[in-house]
Amino acid sequence: MHGLDGLGSLGDMLRIAALVFVAGLAAGCAANTEKLSTPIATGLGCVDDSLRCRNHRRAALNALMADKKRSWVRQPPNASAYASGVRLFAFKKRKRELSCVELGIGQREAKAARPTLRAAAKSLTPGQIARGAMLGDEVGAELKRERRRRRCKA
Repeated sequence: MHGLDGLGSLGDMLRIAALVFVAGLAAGCAANTEKLSTPIATGLGCVDDSLRCRNHRRAALNALMADKKRSWVRQPPNASAYASGVRLFAFKKRKRELSCVELGIGQREAKAARPTLRAAAKSLTPGQIARGAMLGDEVGAELKRERRRRRCKA
């Protein structure tokens, strides 16, 4: 036996202490995920109808609306973002403020909602898919009308 009182070498003890420390950090991070993530990320990923998720989506929408640069427009959505409806609703609310380029991005995003949601059928309920697809269709049509109204080039 090496080291102190048969506990192994000092190197072994340091490795074990490091593993315990890292495991404690990981557990702490997992327990505090909501504190570490942004309201937007949390809201876009929260797709059920619980009060908690509705509040997260509301906070995410408020954060998108507060972004004067509209940097969120050019960030790619995932299926959860479509299912939450936050981004699509933000496009709907901001359509009059968006540039022609941003309207085009929003219109393409809205059009992609239905196939993206269908592809994620294993992780979403049929109701979530249907609601997200209908919202995508509605927002896409509104953005298309806004582009025509402004005579944006295709």
